[in-house]
Amino acid sequence: MATDKELNDFLESVERRAFKQAAYAVRKDEAALDIVQDAMIKLAEKYGDKPLAELPMLFQRILQNTILDYFRREKVRNTWISLFGSLGRRDEDDEDFDILASYEAEEGTAAAESSADQVERAETLRLIDEEIQKLPTRQREAFLMRYWQDMDVAETAEAMGCSEGSVKTHCSRATHTLQKALEAKGIKL
Repeated sequence: MATDKELNDFLESVERRAFKQAAYAVRKDEAALDIVQDAMIKLAEKYGDKPLAELPMLFQRILQNTILDYFRREKVRNTWISLFGSLGRRDEDDEDFDILASYEAEEGTAAAESSADQVERAETLRLIDEEIQKLPTRQREAFLMRYWQDMDVAETAEAMGCSEGSVKTHCSRATHTLQKALEAKGIKL
């Protein structure tokens, strides 16, 4: 069972990484802070009595579920705001009224992006994912742990069961391979 100090130390160690993950997902720093805080509170309240070794996986699952809950709430909220907002602006005599024409997406959200930008971004992400999958297993593991999960070199080495120098070598080779493959496909990094 984790002590209060161990739980506190664990939460301190994951707060930055969790914030980056949430901020990347929701694209709003204030919302990301709320999400991380909610996830930490849920972990402490419901799973604070679990062994320290189980906390990382539990926290990750709670964080993902909290992010999904945020998107669900936003979808419902935006639907109602759009519906009620248009009621006040609509002229009863205006037969050509189009709710989509009057809806303005919030800057920085996916809805504010043009269709061409969304397609281009999705295609770029697909190509990057495709190239990451082609990497040798150890290079892919090191790359994803270091740059996607934002683990430091020591954490990555411990998780992979190798030296810190090996992690650096795997990451260097992976980034060079990815850079060459993506530039060959017209993606400049």
